This record gives sequence, C-alpha cells and structure tokens, in this order.
Amino acid sequence: MALSVKLEVFEGPLDLLLHLIEKNKVDIYDIPIVEITAQYLEYIQQMQTEDMNVMSEFLVMAATLLDIKCRMLLPKEVNEEGEEEDPRAELVQRLLEYKMYKYMSYELKDRQVDAAHTLFKERTLPKEIEDYRPPVDFKTLLGDADLNKLQKLFKIVMRRQEDKIDPVRSGFGKIEKDEIDMDVKVSYIEEYIRIHRNFSFRELLEKQHSKMEIIVTFLVILELMKVGKISIVQEDTFQDIIITSKVA
Repeated sequence: MALSVKLEVFEGPLDLLLHLIEKNKVDIYDIPIVEITAQYLEYIQQMQTEDMNVMSEFLVMAATLLDIKCRMLLPKEVNEEGEEEDPRAELVQRLLEYKMYKYMSYELKDRQVDAAHTLFKERTLPKEIEDYRPPVDFKTLLGDADLNKLQKLFKIVMRRQEDKIDPVRSGFGKIEKDEIDMDVKVSYIEEYIRIHRNFSFRELLEKQHSKMEIIVTFLVILELMKVGKISIVQEDTFQDIIITSKVA
C-alpha cells in the first residue's frame, strides 16, 4: 500500500525558503546553503502540480540556490572597496523584504477581522435635543463693557490689521496668470507660416497681445525650427529675423 504524504502549500519559492529557515532555526543572515538547498530540492521533487507557471518559479529558485552553492565553493570575490562579497547577500535581501511584506499582510488581515466585529449605532437623539441651543446671557457676556470700551477695542483691532499690511507690496497691482492654450497657439502659428511662407519674426510678435503670448510664440518657433519645418536667417546683428517655411 502506497504511503500518502500531504505537502504544505506555499505561496512561492521565497515562502518555502523562509519556512525552511524558520524550521531549521538558522540565522537568515548566515544561511547554511548546502543544507537548505538539499531540503528545498527534496520538497520540489515531491510537488505535484499541473501549473507550469507555478512550477517554473520553484525551479528558477532551485537553479539560483545551486548557483549560490557553486559560487561558495569558489574563492571569494572582492568588490571595489576590497571587501569579500557574500554570494547569499542578494537572496538574504529578498527574503527579508518578503518576510516584512508577509507579516504586514498578517497585520492587515487581523485588522480586517477586528473591523468586522465593530458595530456602529446610528444617532437616535430626538430632534428637539439636536436643535437645542443654550440661551445667550448678553449681560454676562458684556460684563462691565460699555460703548467707550468697545470703541477702544475696535480701534486696537483695526490698528493691528493695518500693521499686517506690507507698505511696499500692498502698492503692487494684482498679478494675474495668462492662460494660453498651447495647442491653439501652435495651430495659429503653423497656419500663419502656411499662408505667408516668408515673413519677419517681428511682424509675428507684433500680432501677439501679451508678454505670455510672445514667450509662447518664441518657444513654438524654436520647436518648429528644431523639427525642420522652418528656417531662420538674420543677415546682420540687430537686423530683422526672416522666417521661411520649409514645408511644401
């Protein structure tokens, strides 16, 4: 009679490795790679799954473990700082990250379970109580205040408000942001180039209505020159810039 063995189900190769490390009670920073590799290979030999995607992940990790095992038999590699490199370092880092995420998932699951046991009671106060506002006793509120004291208090408050005003910046006008539709401006300039073919850059800028439009126009002209749609010529310094269309 065949002996039936039930294998534990793991979420992936890292989950299996973490289980073997905890089962053998070894230091995750100093993994006995030979022993852990042997146990890992023994487990995947007993695996029975038709999902090749799942099986391939375990086989890739098996190949990684065998590669680490072989590298540990070779002379130690030295990095640029002159320190010996541990072939297990990358695997240890992956295991630590996986362990952190795994226990975080447990914590979130516990919180979800606890939240399911939390009940909330709807408000059941009568409308008369909700609408109740305690009466205001103006005599108690004002105390010994009179019109003369209130006027002095008002002047103090107004003086403090005036002190907050910046004497320099308060004279500035309101700064407004020009909203320029870039796509519309590009279409306008391309149409202008198509119609005029050869024109002065100054003439184009004079048709703009704000500093922001001039800046955007300048940027569009630079981009069109970059992609080869126009050519720009200036015969002498400070002379007018002539723009010519290169698109047929």
